Amino acid sequence: MIHVSMFRSQGDITGFEISGHAESGPYGHDLVCAAVSAVSFGAVNAIVNLCGFEPDVEQGGEGGYLKIILPGGLNELIHSKAQTLLEGMLVSLETIEQDYGQYINISQR
Repeated sequence: MIHVSMFRSQGDITGFEISGHAESGPYGHDLVCAAVSAVSFGAVNAIVNLCGFEPDVEQGGEGGYLKIILPGGLNELIHSKAQTLLEGMLVSLETIEQDYGQYINISQR
């Protein structure tokens, strides 16, 4: 199962952690893993390209781990853009969870 933890402080997303594998299909044909990877890496790439900064990124394991932490001290406009991108990512992940809840779990802390 894929576990997604969204980190929040005062309502704002400060980062997220994704771990595990969906195992919803054979290796290389797991649509849930592919969807979660595309959505999460797409959001990180959008932050880098559209917000102009690189968040703290940790990757590891056998491709089943991604952790992102936003830096503090972002100006208001950049912070707002990053929040919009991360909230959009969360909406996409929740859509995946609605259809494939046996393979993905999202929590917020």
